[in-house]
Amino acid sequence: MIRVLFICHGNICRSTMAQFVLQDLVNCAGYTDNFYIDSMATSTEEIGNGPHHGTVAKLRQVGVPVLEHYAKQVRKSDYRNFDHIIGMDQWNYRNMMRIFGKDPEQKVSLLLDFTDRPGEIADPWYTGNFDETYRDVLDGCEGFLAYLREQGKL
Repeated sequence: MIRVLFICHGNICRSTMAQFVLQDLVNCAGYTDNFYIDSMATSTEEIGNGPHHGTVAKLRQVGVPVLEHYAKQVRKSDYRNFDHIIGMDQWNYRNMMRIFGKDPEQKVSLLLDFTDRPGEIADPWYTGNFDETYRDVLDGCEGFLAYLREQGKL
């Protein structure tokens, strides 16, 4: 079982989008039983809230199932419970390192690190551009699956 955790600031836009996109990709590829996928926040601002309406609308537009999810905050103990912990931007990365303390098993990365254009996924909470965020999330999730195949994990 490959355990994947996506992280963003509030756990209502980017990390939930990545969770649902990756879940859809693994389901369509027949890998459902190989994965446990979740998402969490570095902050407490949105704890208990469902996915942002813009995330829900974009995913419905492209046919990605929106699962039941409520924002929750990542804890230090989550480090040992996941194989891959994937943030959306450098701010998330710094906050994850603050929460985890260190990354001795090299589990922490950014989603676009799995593409040919490493960088940050813009937060649609601020940009309003859920199309761009979806494009980046999809590229990152597809790149992540390609990485797992290259590593012989799929």
